[in-house]
Amino acid sequence: MSLEGKAMDAIFKALADPTRRLLLDRLREHDGQTLGELCERLDMARQSATQHLDVLQRAGLVTVVRRGRERLHYLNPAPVHEIGERWISAFDRPRLETISAIRHQAEEYAMTERPAPVPSYVYVTYIRASADQVWRALTDADLTARYWGHANVSDWQAGSPWEHRRADGSGVVDVTGRVVESEPPTRLVITFEDAPDAAATREPSLVTFLVEPHEDIVRLTVTHENLPNQEMLGGISRGWPAVLANLKSLLETGEPLPQAPWEMSGEHA
Repeated sequence: MSLEGKAMDAIFKALADPTRRLLLDRLREHDGQTLGELCERLDMARQSATQHLDVLQRAGLVTVVRRGRERLHYLNPAPVHEIGERWISAFDRPRLETISAIRHQAEEYAMTERPAPVPSYVYVTYIRASADQVWRALTDADLTARYWGHANVSDWQAGSPWEHRRADGSGVVDVTGRVVESEPPTRLVITFEDAPDAAATREPSLVTFLVEPHEDIVRLTVTHENLPNQEMLGGISRGWPAVLANLKSLLETGEPLPQAPWEMSGEHA
């Protein structure tokens, strides 16, 4: 059996258990929970929860991010996204998205007036490259222009500004922010203000790039926190996978994907 087939078997095996699906539901409702928080919400023994989380983590459905002494568990949508890409055709997608939009609108009407908290977004991908190569791809303006269609411009020192500048020669800046942490080549934290010309009515969201090398590959984890609303969550949920797929292709083959991947989903990150 191919590696792809084994990975798909692990995903479906993990999803077959109702307790593991419940854990994923709890993370979907409130992402970034500790083991203790998950056990408390599910009234489950720590040992049992740990075993289920290990299965989900091996299948790539859950990723763990260390923050100080805490281990925070995040739902990773990448494997489910890949299943959708494999079995949902381009012709079915618009119809399914319409059905989903109708369902979400009905659920919103049924909710109370108090808005639900917007969960953080976490995406994990594995790249055949060195940590230095991934870091350069994230911070070099010319490289970001190749796989993102925008040049990310900054000196990447903590406290410095950064700009997400269109690569079409217009000089238009679509996103701005500041560098919060910069630890080459493993950790970059930036604020992300997607409406730079608007009056500051809310705190900007926060993006963390974590680069973890292992032999000939790296695991790149992108965490997007402090999202203002579900609309932005929906946009980045479609945008980040497209951008990171293009980055992965550029580093592994020397060229970005032949077509812009965000055009398939109708969203440009």
